[in-house]
Amino acid sequence: MKNMNVAIVGATGAVGVEILSCLETRNFPLASLKLLASKRSAGKQVAFRGQTLTVEELTPESFAGVDLALFSAGGDISRQFAPIAAAAGCVVVDNSSAFRQDPDVPLVVPEINPEAAFDHPRNIIANPNCTTIITLMALYPLHLQFGLKTVIASSYQAVSGSGQQGIAELEGQVRAIVDGHPVESKVYPKQIAFNLIPQIDNFADNGYTKEELKMLNEGRKIMSLPELNVTCTCVRVPVYRSHSISVVAQFDKPVDLELARKAFDGKPGIALMDDPATRTWPTPLDSTNGDTCYVGRMRRDLAIDNALNLWVVGDQVRKGAALNAVQIAELLASR
Repeated sequence: MKNMNVAIVGATGAVGVEILSCLETRNFPLASLKLLASKRSAGKQVAFRGQTLTVEELTPESFAGVDLALFSAGGDISRQFAPIAAAAGCVVVDNSSAFRQDPDVPLVVPEINPEAAFDHPRNIIANPNCTTIITLMALYPLHLQFGLKTVIASSYQAVSGSGQQGIAELEGQVRAIVDGHPVESKVYPKQIAFNLIPQIDNFADNGYTKEELKMLNEGRKIMSLPELNVTCTCVRVPVYRSHSISVVAQFDKPVDLELARKAFDGKPGIALMDDPATRTWPTPLDSTNGDTCYVGRMRRDLAIDNALNLWVVGDQVRKGAALNAVQIAELLASR
């Protein structure tokens, strides 16, 4: 792979820090690395590959000489600065939802549609929503075997999906409850500690949240299945990092359970963890701080023809965000 001049936008946030870790552990070929963040974070020192890097303030001039910019600073920053970076000749990999439905911006999961990364007329590539990525990691091998038709899903999403502030709120509330102090809720509309919140993002006119509609719209785009049916309920749960999704997947062809289990053999980034006899099934902690998504509890659906039930978990900060972005960067560095 060729060495690249890389910038991380939002380098001090939870996903930005994880991107830096992925670049280091995966030995990404760097000619140079620039860390960019808000004026408030400028001047911070960050260790990387035995060196100390200084965080710089993000400005319109930040992208001179940069080949690749990994954005993880929210949609407003992406909408403002990604076109500036692209105009400077830099390829942007954006973690926000700002450009995901733009027809000229590819939406890429490297294990599913790697070729899409090389067709980026706006010099912008979108990283999908974390829940979509983790769910499709399990569904795509089954789609190749049986032809995916309909998805009915319920997600159990970790507080890391709200950034560091979500993690801090869960920690603070747990401590307050244990110590007998009043609970404060600032990030979430209700207490998240020892509770579930059946709303992630704002509601659309049809009663679904924007987070739930991402599974529909992004799944169709990534897998090139414009007629895919998807209905989803997204729930915030008191888990730190890994998302879990319960899925009913209906297929065009009759499903064979043994063939379905073998569909994951040799597939990168996804592994079967499924043996009811020994109570073997994946939990969020099994995937936390790891690169692999796990699927289990796979069984034929009793109510819907040609359908399977399954349960999938994956680290929201890594495969759901940082790792997927770095894998896209590796694709670009390979050419």
